[in-house]
Amino acid sequence: MSIYTPTTKTISLEDYGINSTDIKYQLSPSELHKITLENDMGKEASSGALAINTGEFTGRSPKDRFIVKDDITKDKVWWGDINLPFAPEKFDALYNKVIAYLNTKELYVRDAYACADPDYKLNIRVINEYPWSNMFAYNMFLRPTEKELKEFDPEWTVINAPGFMADASIDGTRQHNFAILNFTRKIALIGGTGYTGEIKKGIFSALNFILPVFKNTLPMHCSSNIGENGDTAIFFGLSGTGKTTLSADPKRKLIGDDEHGWTNENSVFNFEGGCYAKVINLSQENEPEIYGAIKKGAILENIVMNDKGVVDFSDTSITQNTRVSYPIYNIDNIQVPSIGTNPKNIFFLTADAFGVIPPISKLTPSQAAYHFISGYTAKVAGTEAGVVEPVPSFSACFGAPFMPLHPTKYAEMLSAKMLEAGVNVWLVNTGWTGGPYGIGTRMKLKYTRAMINAALNGDLGLYSYDKYHIHSVFGVAQPRECPGVPTSVLSPRATWNDDEAYYKTAFKLTNAFRENFKKYESFANEEIRRGGPQRYAF
Repeated sequence: MSIYTPTTKTISLEDYGINSTDIKYQLSPSELHKITLENDMGKEASSGALAINTGEFTGRSPKDRFIVKDDITKDKVWWGDINLPFAPEKFDALYNKVIAYLNTKELYVRDAYACADPDYKLNIRVINEYPWSNMFAYNMFLRPTEKELKEFDPEWTVINAPGFMADASIDGTRQHNFAILNFTRKIALIGGTGYTGEIKKGIFSALNFILPVFKNTLPMHCSSNIGENGDTAIFFGLSGTGKTTLSADPKRKLIGDDEHGWTNENSVFNFEGGCYAKVINLSQENEPEIYGAIKKGAILENIVMNDKGVVDFSDTSITQNTRVSYPIYNIDNIQVPSIGTNPKNIFFLTADAFGVIPPISKLTPSQAAYHFISGYTAKVAGTEAGVVEPVPSFSACFGAPFMPLHPTKYAEMLSAKMLEAGVNVWLVNTGWTGGPYGIGTRMKLKYTRAMINAALNGDLGLYSYDKYHIHSVFGVAQPRECPGVPTSVLSPRATWNDDEAYYKTAFKLTNAFRENFKKYESFANEEIRRGGPQRYAF
């Protein structure tokens, strides 16, 4: 497989108002790696990967993400705390200021595209202030051939100026950083933050509007892989629940680790050309595929390493959100092209820090819709300031910050597709067992893999009373036996050795589910409402 196609093409950016003559177009990853080192903007790890620090922001800033409210978006976007409106005239003024700033800089430009299915292909031009940001774009988006570049016509543009600081009192932003989508001008404008995730999530958010509104296709915040028999599996989950880890299975080909579309033509396709994985506590033993992908061409973000370039993946002194981006071909076992058929199994991953949700359970269609809209996981002590005990965290559709439409729109599309395809849906707890965070222990990865493999292989069988137990609080069906997993592990209550404490905690969590779901009740039908926990704590 060719990992890079050189090009001699030069481009003009005058259509964007950029008249800088210092434009580096379509540089190779090795060239961008070298420039980053020469400019003292990064260091090389012992693995050959480039290590950089993203500066003030080591993660996304959801409160500084805006969508221009215009004729395209005003009646379709679900405006509120997640989708914040931005005035068109404010965008135009801020855009001109960013362009004036970039005209004084050396720029790095890359043409790429999103969506592996050619019927949904979205051409993208990325204009970066920093060389390593442009290398990230190479890693994360799909890479055109030389022939495609000669005929390339960008539909969307990402303009990325980490060094530009907005004046909130004048520019209409909340503070100096911002990420703004303009669907009329087809621009993602990013400034004041070096966090590279804003680049990929800008395009993901755009596709989450474009695909359902104009293509009748479901966008999903999920990973996916495919087995030898062509059976596709999808893994939904928020950050830290195991999407990337569990989809990187040596026995199955990786389709993608984060963003996909599910078409009416019975196919699932990857949006991206790379992976963006968390590396906190990464080890070669537990996650060999991801560990092995960290080599020349990969970018490590906000990690700590010694003078010899050896990374300490357990060091979170900069951030818990340590990351690596790499082109998907750094993983040996991948699906080419990144397209699969209708899924046979869907897994909802949650890291339940309360330790009360079963490690695996089978969901009914109504339960699947309810849990998809809820998008539950939990924050543990130390992940954010002020968090001293487990806190429920809900993100609709397992990706609310990137969903411009109302969550029920995506849930309705998913429910219809699951019903049509006859998919098995599983809720998998990759979090705690034997008690909550601080008392219990994290579920062993080998057990989670064994449970997922059993579901994929059909070893958990069809539902029947002798094979499944209906959880008395959550109402989900938990298997009584699973190959490779001790029977005691399958029952969260049994791992606690304290029934009263277990049920008290379980009811506390069900009340959090209900409180969160109140905002969706008026939009959800009775069948979806029945999918939630049915017992109340008094």
